[in-house]
Amino acid sequence: MKIGFIGAGRMGGPIVERLIAAGNDVTVLTRGSETRSTAKAKGWNTSDTIEQTVQSAELVISIVLNDEQVQAALLGSGGAVAAMAPGAILVQHTTCDPDTAVMVADAGAERGVHVLDAAVSGSPQDTAAGRLTLWVGGDEYVLDSVRPVLESYGSPVMHVGPIGHGQRVKLVNNALFVAQIGLAVDAVRLAAAVGIGEAEILAAIQHGSGDSRALRSLAWIGVDAVGIRLAELMLKDVDVIRQIADRTGADLGLIGEVLSSELVEREVLYSGAPPNRELIEQTPLTPGSMKPSM
Repeated sequence: MKIGFIGAGRMGGPIVERLIAAGNDVTVLTRGSETRSTAKAKGWNTSDTIEQTVQSAELVISIVLNDEQVQAALLGSGGAVAAMAPGAILVQHTTCDPDTAVMVADAGAERGVHVLDAAVSGSPQDTAAGRLTLWVGGDEYVLDSVRPVLESYGSPVMHVGPIGHGQRVKLVNNALFVAQIGLAVDAVRLAAAVGIGEAEILAAIQHGSGDSRALRSLAWIGVDAVGIRLAELMLKDVDVIRQIADRTGADLGLIGEVLSSELVEREVLYSGAPPNRELIEQTPLTPGSMKPSM
């Protein structure tokens, strides 16, 4: 397919690589100097504007950082939806408020553009291996029309309901993940209280019924660095799910209690403190996929 791509960063870059390897004609938006230099080194087709990136694309894929960037990149007179051809399909991967996903879909409907709310779970390593999880909200027939393209980097690609449900699944998932990270950190504290070291307890539990992806993530990052590594991404998602709960009256229950605990605020979310880039670069990277083997 002829694809326009917005957001070729840490997560988006490996998606671009997989799309090109699958034989697609991809044009990448490169407004930042770092993205531009990376694209040039890899020989990607590039464009400097959203309009040029999307106007002749059959499929547009967007994976930017946050809700504000989603709205800036996709909505309004300068956004992707306004420049896309009727009949084209927009796949929106960024974690955002479900209401934003609905806004994008409504704007698309006015232009005859089909929109899929396709939240993702996984790491750049999962993407490079073609194993990024996609939770897709929207019309299933639209998803089926681009499923082969999405399966070049995603497995499984799951239809989870109407527009907005992709984001709802992702936000519940991330709330649970952060809560589980917090419980795993507390398990290390408990182990220390009975004389077992961090490395020993985390290695042992990986072979027991207490294992989880969160625990394995903590094992390779380490308790001291987990907030440095995860806070920037996880805090924004926790903030979104809290805002939705306030708006809708949903009870976050026990998960909410764990997320609001002093331990999670201090050790995992850092109470909203900005990330220390120098320390992030010094923390260990994942040796591979944290997803269980198929």
